[in-house]
Amino acid sequence: MGRLDGKVAVITGGARGQGAAEAEMFRDEGAQVVITDVLDDEGGRTAAALGIEFLHHDVSSAAAWEAVATDVISHHGRIDVLVNNAGILRGARLVNTSDDVWDQTVAINQTGVFYGMRAVAPQMIEQESGSIVNISSVAGLEATFASMAYGATKWAVRGMTKIAALELGRHNIRVNSIHPGLINTDMTSEFNKERMVRSIPMGREAEPSEVAAVALFLASDDASYCSGQEFTVDGGMHR
Repeated sequence: MGRLDGKVAVITGGARGQGAAEAEMFRDEGAQVVITDVLDDEGGRTAAALGIEFLHHDVSSAAAWEAVATDVISHHGRIDVLVNNAGILRGARLVNTSDDVWDQTVAINQTGVFYGMRAVAPQMIEQESGSIVNISSVAGLEATFASMAYGATKWAVRGMTKIAALELGRHNIRVNSIHPGLINTDMTSEFNKERMVRSIPMGREAEPSEVAAVALFLASDDASYCSGQEFTVDGGMHR
């Protein structure tokens, strides 16, 4: 018996990397998984390979979020899990952060998470259950260099998670955040990883499956009394 048997899970940014790892792990544990992304070709290939559903979805659009929620509810009757995984990283110091970089980063990383929680909350309230997992970052726990826009949004996700957990707890809806460190994904492919790894006590970067395993725990009933909490997956980097 899988840990997510009978549950319907929506995972944003599921076309590749960490989102795809979460989708595969959730599917293996019995969930009906719907991944969303703006990367139609990759999303379609991932969905076909895993035998799950894919929806085109711009998380920065409130209308797109309402359409996704309506589609999933109409086909599955419920939404049990939302993983707000979609995000972008545009590294820049304060004085070099353009309006475009700031606005796009906030729209996807912060406003997209808000829209997602708002879109699924009514259904979760109606069914008196649900788990929302928001992917933040260690950049949402401490100051990180040259990450003004990215860091600001990840701090915001941390705060929104706690507020949503406070408001939704009475409806048996849990809301938690995950704070990954250096993960082996396309997003980090241009980093100076050799230098970064030297600051990690475990001496390596993480694989996407290691973050996905924490998301699975939070999505499952194993985490039935965990809400409003931060789960760090960084090899001991933040301490």
